[in-house]
Amino acid sequence: MPINIYIEDSGEKLDWLCDEVWDLPTQIDALETWLVTKGKTLKKNKYVADIGFDIRKDATGGGGVLNSKSMAIMGKIGMDVYFSEYPSAE
Repeated sequence: MPINIYIEDSGEKLDWLCDEVWDLPTQIDALETWLVTKGKTLKKNKYVADIGFDIRKDATGGGGVLNSKSMAIMGKIGMDVYFSEYPSAE
């Protein structure tokens, strides 16, 4: 499911990012790029970026960082981020 971006009230799908990529750091980077190129042009509404991710089995810390510029854009347009954890396919 990786990143499904939609309008919360209507469920209208706006975009789909990172098809078949379940790595959270990669997904955060893709979301930030989308926010800077497309998201910042949206009118204020209730938007959702639902990130479906899989926990890295060999993770020892660290991971994705959602930067303040991206958070400012999300605040301006009214976007929430849902983190939907899924079990590993392995």
